[in-house]
Amino acid sequence: MQTPSEFLAYAGYTAGWRTVRFMPRRLAYATFSQLADQAWLQRGKGVRQLERNYARIVPDATSRQLRMMSREGMQKYFRYWCDVFRLPDQSPEKILQTVRWENKHLMLEGIAANKGVVAAVSHSGNWDHIGAYMGVAHGGVISVAEDLKPERLTEKFLDFRRGLGMDILTLRRGEDVYGRLVDMAPRREVYALLGDRDLTRRGVPVEFFGETTRMPAGPAALAYDTGAELFVANLWADDRFAYARVMEPIPVDRTIGRKTAIKQLTQAIADDLAAGIAAHPTDWHMLQPLWLSDLDQSRVRASDYDDLSADD
Repeated sequence: MQTPSEFLAYAGYTAGWRTVRFMPRRLAYATFSQLADQAWLQRGKGVRQLERNYARIVPDATSRQLRMMSREGMQKYFRYWCDVFRLPDQSPEKILQTVRWENKHLMLEGIAANKGVVAAVSHSGNWDHIGAYMGVAHGGVISVAEDLKPERLTEKFLDFRRGLGMDILTLRRGEDVYGRLVDMAPRREVYALLGDRDLTRRGVPVEFFGETTRMPAGPAALAYDTGAELFVANLWADDRFAYARVMEPIPVDRTIGRKTAIKQLTQAIADDLAAGIAAHPTDWHMLQPLWLSDLDQSRVRASDYDDLSADD
């Protein structure tokens, strides 16, 4: 039986999809802009955490500057949701026209080499729009989504993303999602995996903006195990375009042992993600605690990280 909060979450998202997509564009974005300012003025837990996260990225920022950054960040976060609700009605041509790339050729070379590509991204810009672009332009993208409550909300998001040409697996407790990703490797498609937030409590420890956090092992492990090229794609957006900058490929050293390699690769991913977030800090939609010092200590006690080995 779903809780009242789960019911409200499902009702809210459903109302968004049913209403926002049929509103005039200017009215839709103006409405979400007002909602963003209301949320910012209420200064709830998410806004306060957003400012704590920004303080790591811009350590010299004053309290007032962080406050102004969080207002801009909330505007961009709510714009992301307005984009999401309206994206299913965008034509393939419109999706292609509203994405701008830097260094896309690096990823295309990996695709052309028939190796497969693993692209690690952060919760920045509009990753759904970029995923839709890959679905239209390159025949598909494989990704993993968080399991939401209630379950029918998860299914709604899965239907939405699959409708955009994305092949989505759900991260559910007890299911071997990583094994399924490896099994899909012969398709030699693009894996687009969120790499900045660990949901398992057993992510890889990395240094990120001068503090320790944990990040998922999946992107590094998948590149190591399948031979795919490994990249970071840094994302941001404005009121006209979604942007993606493909970073230089991360070399995968298979001579040093799997666990050590995955740790080094995940740190390299963290460094490239940090470069993108530092360039566009208010495009990073991280309203949750990320660094270990901000987390409940029950999430920090795991003594070792899970390298997604079949022997675990």
